[in-house]
Formats: sequence, structure tokens, C-alpha cells
Amino acid sequence: MLTLHGLRRSFGTLAEWVETPSGISAQIMGHKPSTLAEKHYRRRPLDLLRKWHDKIEAWMLEQADIVFDASEQAKGLHVVK
Repeated sequence: MLTLHGLRRSFGTLAEWVETPSGISAQIMGHKPSTLAEKHYRRRPLDLLRKWHDKIEAWMLEQADIVFDASEQAKGLHVVK
């Protein structure tokens, strides 16, 4: 059975394959900071998290042999019918 928690665990595991720093993958998954440094000294702008998320996504698509060019996609939100 596929669960949301299972997808989160898989995302965390696959993030290691692209050498994503553990604090960044944890923050993307919505975990609270676990170390003193993470709680008080690490400030990560959204653009930094996006960079790593895009890298993870591109690797997953590559492994699945899915061709996807992010530069061809429209920026921002749009309505899907």
C-alpha cells in the first residue's frame, strides 16, 4: 500500500543519492530542526531549497527515463482544466 509517509521516506532516501545535505532534505520534508546549529544558525532561503529540490527531481526523472525540460515550462501558477 502506498502512503504519504512512505513517499516522504522514499524522498529522504533518494535525496541522499544526489548528495543533498541532510538538513536541507529534512527542511524540504517539513521536519523541525534537530540540532542546535540547525535551530539557531542555519538560515536557508527558499531559493536554496528550490535549487536542491529541482536537483532531486531532475535525478528522479532521469532515473525513470522521463525527458523533462524545466526551461520550457511556464513560470508561476496557472489554471489547469
